[in-house]
Amino acid sequence: MNGPVNVALYGANGHQIHDELMQLPRARLVAAAQFPKDKLPPGVRCYDKLDDLLRDPEIHLISLCSPRRIDQAQDAVKSLLAGKHVYAEKPCALTETELDTILDAAKRSGRQFREMAGTAFCQPYYAMREIVLGGRLGKIIQVIAEKSYPYQTWRPQDENMDGGLICQCAIHAMRFVEHVACQRVDSVHALETSAGNPVVSGGLRMAAGMLSSLEQGGIAVISANYLNQPGTGIWGYESLRIIGSDGFVESHRGGEQTRLVIGGIDHGPLDISAAGINYLGSFIDTILGLGTMPLTTEEELSPTRWVLRAKQAAHF
Repeated sequence: MNGPVNVALYGANGHQIHDELMQLPRARLVAAAQFPKDKLPPGVRCYDKLDDLLRDPEIHLISLCSPRRIDQAQDAVKSLLAGKHVYAEKPCALTETELDTILDAAKRSGRQFREMAGTAFCQPYYAMREIVLGGRLGKIIQVIAEKSYPYQTWRPQDENMDGGLICQCAIHAMRFVEHVACQRVDSVHALETSAGNPVVSGGLRMAAGMLSSLEQGGIAVISANYLNQPGTGIWGYESLRIIGSDGFVESHRGGEQTRLVIGGIDHGPLDISAAGINYLGSFIDTILGLGTMPLTTEEELSPTRWVLRAKQAAHF
């Protein structure tokens, strides 16, 4: 198709892309539904429902942050079968069956489906990924990843609203394993707890742990929680340590602190001057036939598939 790609927003339950679109000259925001009107630029058509967007022939791409995450897989399927490309907030589905149904709908419709999964291509994770792919760490033996957010009273006690701790928070750490450390997971075990939840009998899980074996023989340890404290000065505290036979690379404080050690040499902080890759921009270019995505659909959605399996098997 000839550009630009006309984009519509559906829902505000997550990280919608309205601000990011302003930086992409090949994309144009034209419509929205179930999204705050005061956050939209002038001229954007406002609808009441997703079905209204799907009937608009000028819309090429739907960005989904569905009001209830449990409905998002169905929303994605409807959008694809209506002839729209789809870019979806994580998790795009809450069961593996739903995930496969989305992929089948994309295949049948000839439209493209992607999840908002560009973490590995933002700094410093892009630099860490390049170090791994360059073989500087040797064989990867262990990956240790943490994702921590603060507890807030607005966090839903009903996991159907956002997918829950494992699927909407720990998925970032699983992407660290597969997309940054470039290690494919082949098994997962999980524990989660509601200990510390201020809401008596609430459904919000406050902490989760996951242990995975990796296809190349290593192991990955993942921690996720809603226990980050204001004193850290960071909303989402995250850390990643990739340990190989020849060295390690690490990032702490949400990417503010990095370090590379190879053998007896401490190389200090990483050079993160390179811009990385704009994941949404790559998707827009792919729709236009002007580029390709840095991950295949299967590679992109593998972390999603594994956190869905972890959630299914989690001991509580």
